[in-house]
Amino acid sequence: MENSDRSSCTAFAGMRRIASGTLAEVARAAKEFFDRNGGASILVFDDLTSEQIDLDFSISAEESAKRLTPAGGPGEPAPASPETGVAARGPGRPRLGVVAREVTLLPRHWEWLGGQPGGASVALRKLVEQARKANESRDRQRRAQEAAYRFMSAVAGNLAGFEEAIRALFAADRARFDEMTAPWPPDVGGYARKLASDAFVEVAS
Repeated sequence: MENSDRSSCTAFAGMRRIASGTLAEVARAAKEFFDRNGGASILVFDDLTSEQIDLDFSISAEESAKRLTPAGGPGEPAPASPETGVAARGPGRPRLGVVAREVTLLPRHWEWLGGQPGGASVALRKLVEQARKANESRDRQRRAQEAAYRFMSAVAGNLAGFEEAIRALFAADRARFDEMTAPWPPDVGGYARKLASDAFVEVAS
């Protein structure tokens, strides 16, 4: 998932937000709530992607958070694995920031790339950077729509106006989205609108 260090997340018990903060902080607060309320159902969401984070309430909050934190800690690369497609580092000086992965192209594409200044790798990096910059606002909008949709589907699916709010979300209709989510429980509506904030950015044609 994006933001794999999970620097910020939020926990809900039903329609009530019970904690927000770092994974360790939220795990501790959620564990305390769980123990006080006889095993209440708690959902924890990543604040960037809204993907759910599975905390194990049968163990301590510290141990649960530790299990979900990358072994190297935030900012350190994870070991290479077959799943990532990242090649193992060989001998010699590492090329910092460069990751080797397989790319499949047609012969005419390789021919064109090979004729570019700096070769195929340099040309591909330039093309990716150009595409990334050109689609930055659209990508930001899409990520916000997906994040809001994940949370709303998990928590607000039975609330009045849910389907209309989803339509407004993907139509980038902020006024209608705010109208449909305003009657919802404050914690749910507020978090949904926070996640969806970038879904209404103006996207260049």
